[in-house]
Amino acid sequence: MYNYTYFKREMEHFRLEKPNLKEIDSKAILEAILGKNGSILRKFIDDNNSPEYLYWDKAKYKQPIPEKLSREQLWAATKFIREINSIKSVVRDETGNYYTWFKLMDFEKFYHDIDMATGGELFVVKADFDKITKQKLITRGTMEEAIASSQLEGASTSRAMAKKFLREGRKPRNASEQMILNNYLSIKALEEDYKDKEMSLGLLYELHGMITKDTLTPEGETPRLRNDGEPIFVVDKLTGIVYHKAPKMSFVKPELERFISFANNKMEHEFIHPVVKAIMMHFWIGYLHPFTDGNGRLARLIFYWYLLKHEYWAFSYLPISKIIKKAPEKYAKAYLYSENDDYDMTYFIDFNIRKIKAAVNEFRGYLEKRMSGNRQMTRKAQSEYDLNERQIQLLQHLQGDPDSNTSLKVHMNVYRVSKMTALSDLKKLAALKLLESRKAGRNVYYYATERIKDLFV
Repeated sequence: MYNYTYFKREMEHFRLEKPNLKEIDSKAILEAILGKNGSILRKFIDDNNSPEYLYWDKAKYKQPIPEKLSREQLWAATKFIREINSIKSVVRDETGNYYTWFKLMDFEKFYHDIDMATGGELFVVKADFDKITKQKLITRGTMEEAIASSQLEGASTSRAMAKKFLREGRKPRNASEQMILNNYLSIKALEEDYKDKEMSLGLLYELHGMITKDTLTPEGETPRLRNDGEPIFVVDKLTGIVYHKAPKMSFVKPELERFISFANNKMEHEFIHPVVKAIMMHFWIGYLHPFTDGNGRLARLIFYWYLLKHEYWAFSYLPISKIIKKAPEKYAKAYLYSENDDYDMTYFIDFNIRKIKAAVNEFRGYLEKRMSGNRQMTRKAQSEYDLNERQIQLLQHLQGDPDSNTSLKVHMNVYRVSKMTALSDLKKLAALKLLESRKAGRNVYYYATERIKDLFV
């Protein structure tokens, strides 16, 4: 697993394995594509682009191989097709080369499904969700994203402990909890306020300040915009190999102005699907690395900002970082391939779209399981006990996690209700002997009793 940190000194740089294509005859490749064995060659090329956009390190093992063609020639043919179909992006590197991208047809139906659905109901199993249920799902997604995005950057708090800490609403006790809290509050701020704002340098600094509040860089400094002549490197802690050297600030500062124009839809001359564009912005901030710390979290936060701003509300349900965290090496390689294989950003776009699709599937599975198990319980709780949606959802949560509990403050935070309303909810459940209260110091915690099992029969 890659462990990233930021250093201000040169170390050994990563070198991507590349085949020697200098002596490949491009005319012979074109003839092979159009010749009698062209169908096999074209299938080989298509297989390199779908279902995963492959680099040479995997593509060289693909089968079958058309007769009289070497693996290097096959890779040259793949590159040829990609290049003639590539689109120039607005993202450029320090040497003036523009990143390109290749429209992957496999994802067109996915984009269509996104656009045919209405914002907040996107990907959701057809059901009439009330406001409380939708808010609970958004809170779940926000928590999961905040935790996973922080863990990608080194936060060591476990998912279970992090969720408990966020639910309780207590102050963070260490740097990891502070990072998670910052991410959580930042995503909530996007949903409640920042989604309505235009991108600007001021907004960029605000978002960075929110996710790095009360945290320090590995050098013990407050995270900030880099200074001129201040190099910074993304390094694997275990091997010491440099995976990315951030460009000079003399290049970064004007690029941030271009980034802002792109974010405000003032640059591109042809349509880019909003999901693809949000991924490009994620990549661009990661490449520029304008700050001394927090760049990865900022890049993922901007991804959400852009989609929420353009009414893709369902992404509030989807913790993409939770899926990315299952394959951090592939996340790193998506950056590396894009930077090192002729500025082909398709690797990064492909990786992220596939992770979004995985997040959709994970959410659907969670939702279907939750719905099927809770329908009968809901009917019984309403007809026999006259419970409201908050009380029902609390009992469902406690039944699903017998070791958990709640408190007045947690109930207020999760359901965003007043102290009086939360107290009324909990007291009624205690009076019905569905919950029991236990005092710990100055706090009172509520636990499920054996009686709630009757509701799930």
